[in-house]
Amino acid sequence: MNRARHNWVATWATNMGSRFLPFADAASDDLPLSRLLRLSLFQISVGMAMVMLVGTLNRVMIVEMGVATSLVSFMVALPLLIAPFRALIGFQSDHHRSHLGWRRVPYIWMGTLMQFGGFSIMPFALLVLSGAGQSSQAPQWVGQFGAAVAFILVGVGMHTTQTAGLALATDLAPQDKQAKVVGLMYVMQLMGMMGSAILLGDLLYDYSPGQLIRVVQAIAVVTLVLNVIAVWKQEARSRQRVPGSQIEESFQNSWKVFCEGPHTIRRLMAVGLGSMAFTMEDVLLEPYGGEILKLSVSSTTLLTATLALGGLIGFGWASRVITRGVDPYRMASWGAWVGVPAFVAIILAAPMMSVYLFVVGVFLIGLGGGLFAHGTLTASMNLAPPDQTGLAMGAWGAVQATASGLGMALGGLLRDGVAQLSNSVTGYSTVYSIEIVMLILTLMAMRPLLRDSK
Repeated sequence: MNRARHNWVATWATNMGSRFLPFADAASDDLPLSRLLRLSLFQISVGMAMVMLVGTLNRVMIVEMGVATSLVSFMVALPLLIAPFRALIGFQSDHHRSHLGWRRVPYIWMGTLMQFGGFSIMPFALLVLSGAGQSSQAPQWVGQFGAAVAFILVGVGMHTTQTAGLALATDLAPQDKQAKVVGLMYVMQLMGMMGSAILLGDLLYDYSPGQLIRVVQAIAVVTLVLNVIAVWKQEARSRQRVPGSQIEESFQNSWKVFCEGPHTIRRLMAVGLGSMAFTMEDVLLEPYGGEILKLSVSSTTLLTATLALGGLIGFGWASRVITRGVDPYRMASWGAWVGVPAFVAIILAAPMMSVYLFVVGVFLIGLGGGLFAHGTLTASMNLAPPDQTGLAMGAWGAVQATASGLGMALGGLLRDGVAQLSNSVTGYSTVYSIEIVMLILTLMAMRPLLRDSK
């Protein structure tokens, strides 16, 4: 009786998990769900870092500290300078040699320490940058340099940790489960963004410089703890990875073979255009809500949770639909189409002074971005040779993150430039209008991909 009841409970849990958690079936006998979820903690730390950079600090720097939007956009975009090297980081972690016999863990640990160091010095650098208190006597370049170093450290650490962590997840998963495991990792990143956005919104409800210092340094400690738990006893040691062993293939040759795949360059171009279209507004949404719609720091921080919720729903729905046979490119095109009315809603929120319309637009941006990201990522993994899955993920991540960084920097520059010639509302609306145009260009770039996939 007890055995039958146990079997019934196990069957019910499995069925319910597969029904309500799109990636619950990513687990396997060698990689149970508990171990998989523990490994995904590094993605939660990445999500926290992203919320802090583009969901909290950008608003605080622009509105509360009075830092120029163009400078803030540049600072937020700095972490993404390392993005073009993600493919190289993934390749190096594939062939890393160490006395301990690890190849992924050293990169994850190095990235974690960089994140910790960047967040540790960041609040003090920002206070100097804003000229608060006695720091007003310091030269302006000191604050700019300190903030740049902090943002770069967080960015390099974030990309290094994520690239090596996703590669480790792929190593541990069976071949037929790899795409679902990677999808689960990105879902956990979005959940981390949602949770941290809500928590940070509550902690910064009554903003003060002292509270900002406490919150940012708490993020540094939590990042360290989460990543240690994530990688604990995950990667097996191997005597074949000791220093002195020969690397089988060079990065140049691997990259050449990868680029020779069907429509590889066009696919990466579409990823770049779409990613830029969905991220030019990243550093502008919170200031837009605060400056134009008069929302508080706590309220604008919650916008990141709204954005992440849309992305989570997009990823989950895309996973279910793609599993049933829908072409990934078609799913990505649906995401681009969803983005068009999203930016129209945000543009109309200002003249109508409608917070509701603004929030709906933010949610749709997340939904469209999730559909687009999952579609293009799945297509990249499906078309990659079996021995180049990690390189394919690295290439996708490199193009996506680089385009996002350029988009954020360009968005801030355009907003400031147009605002000086006209007003703030026109500056923001110009950027959102350009994003609509870029989404249309993305759809045009994807037409051959859609045609050949039929």
